[in-house]
Formats: sequence, C-alpha cells, structure tokens
Amino acid sequence: MSLGPSQHFEGSLSICRPVLGDAEMSLICLADFEAYAKEHLPKATWEYYAAGADECCTRDDNLQAFRRIRLRPRMLRDVSVMDTKTTVLGEEISCPIGIAPTAFHCLAWPDGEMSTARAAEALKLLYVASTYATCSVEEISEAAPEGLRWFQLYVYRDRKLSEQLIRRVEALGFKALVLTVDVPYTGKRRTDIRNNFRLPPHLKVKNFEGVFEGHGGPDNYGVPLNTLDPSVSWKDICWLRSVTSLPIVIKGILTKEDAELAVVYGVQGIIVSNHGGRQLDGELATIDALAEIVEVVQGRIEVYLDGGIRTGSDVLKAIALGAKCVFLGRPIVWGLTYKGEEGVKGILQILTDEFRLSMALSGCRNVSEVNRNLIHVAKL
Repeated sequence: MSLGPSQHFEGSLSICRPVLGDAEMSLICLADFEAYAKEHLPKATWEYYAAGADECCTRDDNLQAFRRIRLRPRMLRDVSVMDTKTTVLGEEISCPIGIAPTAFHCLAWPDGEMSTARAAEALKLLYVASTYATCSVEEISEAAPEGLRWFQLYVYRDRKLSEQLIRRVEALGFKALVLTVDVPYTGKRRTDIRNNFRLPPHLKVKNFEGVFEGHGGPDNYGVPLNTLDPSVSWKDICWLRSVTSLPIVIKGILTKEDAELAVVYGVQGIIVSNHGGRQLDGELATIDALAEIVEVVQGRIEVYLDGGIRTGSDVLKAIALGAKCVFLGRPIVWGLTYKGEEGVKGILQILTDEFRLSMALSGCRNVSEVNRNLIHVAKL
C-alpha cells in the first residue's frame, strides 16, 4: 500500500493511489525519483548534484543516521483527524517541510527555480531561494507571488554585493535571510574536479547578471574565484543586523557551542546543516547533531534541519528531536528532472503524505504532539 501525490488531505487520513508515472514507471517514493534523475540527467550534471566532499562519508551518513533511530509509537490515540500544519518565524505552512537553497535548478529543468517556487506556493510550503540560482530573485517572485520565500545569502569580500542582494529581496517581499556560514572555502568535490564541471554557456548565476561583466579569470561555480570572504566571523552577524530588519537564520551550525553564540548574537533561527556533506567530510550527520543544539537553545530561537531527509518517518524523527521544520535539497532536483513543477509537487506531496501517515501510526494527531518521547534511546 502506498501514499501518492494525487490529493492533499487537511483532515482525516486517506489512502490514495499514486498518479505520477505511467505504465512503465510509477513514482511512489523519493528513491524512485532519484533513480529517474540518475538515468536521465547528463553524467556531469548528475554527479554535480549527487557529489559530496572527498570520500562522501558525511553525505552518506546523513542518510544512514536516520536509519539508526527507532520510534516508540503510542496506540489507541484516535487519529481519525490529522493536522500537519505548523509555523516558521510566525508564518503558517501546511507541513514542517521546506525547500533548501540549492544551486542551478535550470540544469534539471528549463524553468528551474521558477518551477520550484510555483510548487512550493501551490502546497503552501516554504522555499529558500539560493544566491546561486539560475533564475533571478525577481523571476522567482514573479513566478510565485503569493509564496512564502526566504533568501540564502553569503558574505562576500565586497560587502556591497551582499547589501545589493539584501535590498532586492527586501523589496520583493522575502521574509528572512538565511546566512550560509560553512563555506569560507569550497569543499573538495572530486567528481566535479574530474568532470571539470562548469555551467553551460546558456546558463548564468542570474542574481549576479552583469556584475562580473568582462571577468576573464577562473571561476568557481559560475562566480569569480575569491569572491566569498574567508575572514567572515561572528562580528559579521552584527554587520548584517545593522543593514537589514529581516529575520536572520544561520545555516551550517553543527555544535552546541556555535548554537549558543547564535543566540547571543541575536539571530532568529539555526539550520542544522553540513551542506549535504559537500564541505568537510567526516563531520557529524545533521540528525546526530540536532539534539545537543536543541538542548542548548532551549526554545530561545527556532531550530531547523537539512540533510538526509528521504521519507516521512525521517521528518517525524527530526521533529521529535526538536526541529521546527526540515528542508529538502537533492530530492527537489530529482522532482524537477522528472516534470518540473509537477515533479517537485509530487516529491513534496509524497513526503507530506508519508509524514502524515507516520504521525498517525505513532499516535500523533498534530505536530505539537510529536516530541522527544517518540524517540527510543539505545542503552550503551
């Protein structure tokens, strides 16, 4: 029995047949979309999306760590009516699932990030647009004007680049800034080096269109080398707070020490993230890092998680361990590869339906009932 993307149920739990796919292939889980994308994308593009740093240990452990967690379901709880809604920074979303900032969606589908934004808007979910998008923030906003959007930002050597992006997204109604803090330098992604990966000539990092006009030197994923500032430090949080009134969420925190500093420096949220295993190989899987961060934060700011989410029970485990919302990276690209907006909606709907079913089978009627008591702690 499978849950498919054909319907979205606000109340009682229902089982429906999948509608994505055809007689030759029926896509009923995220792994099916992954297999489709691997088969249909060019080798270098697939490996760009799939790559982790060095030996890919952290990338793989993001997945395996969820498999090590066991659940303690409660029975006889009357789960005839279910509610998956929650809030992020005060904004309601239909389910605690969002779209993580990932680059170059036009490699997977011609409309790229515009299709991604439309899918998120249709399902009333949060989309975090990447600085390294192949559609501009203006195009993304126009494609999904009613959607809830945050913007992912880096700190550049030239602070004016960052400020200009901030002004643009403020004017377009983006609701928060997501500052990525785990990339003072780009991790060593062996497949990209072997493939000499470059954006094809017809695609650009659209948010920087015209900014680096005439630059003839080497580039790093579509932007000149040494554009990012490796000297960035906690004092830059103060600078960022001085130039915008938007809420600030820090993406890339993995320790309780840095989580405490994030609170001290006045940010509104943390995304527990290891960049999909693409930066420092051998660091913690995100779900393994989550508990200590939630414990030290003590509800003073919101905590989210990305990395390794592939099933509804993965979402349930992350929420039970204290995440307010989880974010998807690679699976969104798989959905785009299949059928653009329709494929992304399929990914999001399948995961939402699986989460609802996992909640029901665990005895949780709404998101507020998902808590730490659901997680089995193994005795050493």
